[in-house]
Amino acid sequence: MIILTRLGNGIAVAVNPDLIERAEATPDTVITLVDGHKLVIEEPLPRVVELVRTWRASVAAEAITLARYGGDAGTLRPASEQEAGTASMADRTSQDSTIGRVLRLPSREV
Repeated sequence: MIILTRLGNGIAVAVNPDLIERAEATPDTVITLVDGHKLVIEEPLPRVVELVRTWRASVAAEAITLARYGGDAGTLRPASEQEAGTASMADRTSQDSTIGRVLRLPSREV
């Protein structure tokens, strides 16, 4: 979710970026959601784009981290090492995980 501010009353509203159909500067920034609802917000259009891009990057980074470290990023060990206790990070490639195959990440060669 990204936090935007409604124009006029200054109330903060959390918006799911996946539900944004388009954003326009007319000159106020108007967000149109996929269901047709419109939000007039204080943030300029470039700021909205920046917020959405940052949010998407954080979601992708978290998905890769979870896939690589088996949901326990705090240990900074790959899931295969957590289970077997023997694999090193160099032994694990991005192709070992489903997310690595979906995102077509290059494999690390040792």
